Amino acid sequence: MPRIALFALLALAGASTAAQAADYAREERWAQEIAPAIVVGDAVYLSTPLRQRVFAIVAEPAGIPKGGVVIVHGLGVHPDWGLNGGIRTRLADAGFVTLSVQMPVLASGATRDDYRATLPEASQRIAAALRYLREKRVAKIGIVSHSFGATMVNAYLASPGAVDIDAWVTIGMFGTYDAKPREPVLDIVAERDFDEVRAAATRRAGDSPQTKCSGSMTIPDTDHYFDNRQPELAAAIAMFLERVFEATC
Repeated sequence: MPRIALFALLALAGASTAAQAADYAREERWAQEIAPAIVVGDAVYLSTPLRQRVFAIVAEPAGIPKGGVVIVHGLGVHPDWGLNGGIRTRLADAGFVTLSVQMPVLASGATRDDYRATLPEASQRIAAALRYLREKRVAKIGIVSHSFGATMVNAYLASPGAVDIDAWVTIGMFGTYDAKPREPVLDIVAERDFDEVRAAATRRAGDSPQTKCSGSMTIPDTDHYFDNRQPELAAAIAMFLERVFEATC
């Protein structure tokens, strides 16, 4: 290989490593800021092949849990941000163990296309979260995913090494399924969601699992982030999970 080309490759590798280190540093700063301020739940750290300490927040319900829920947020935020914090605490109040996990972050301004490069690492974190709940002997486990988080879960569930889950809730999901879901799915969009999200939900309808538990719904009078409709959103998710976990569909 010509010396100039070799130097270019080394420079590119160095830039990539530096960028990843900056992204991990951003995650660590968030963890240090968020962990002391957690009101509901506790900070825990998961381990993956790429990262030994992945920040997550676990919340235990009072009494015997109805099941467990891994919560996967969208791009550029953290496990206790807005919608994620509201869902994880409300589902814990409803009787579920919740584990909200820090997904990979890129520099501010990164697009959804940029974030596609993080899908393999996201899959590792989802797998680690499911393993954490299994090790806690949680019998029934579902995933609740918002926005690009649903894209991350979509990629994971379609991968050869994905473990079976009992239920999947997609909220404001972009795109179609990478593989036909094997588990019951509740597909949720907002009345004022992005046009792309609403169009994708229509396309997914024909590929949804044909089970009595699966379904779709639109939450009225809100947008992609559900800021004014979190109680209704969490209640709908809790009802779906209860029906699936208890096999009462």
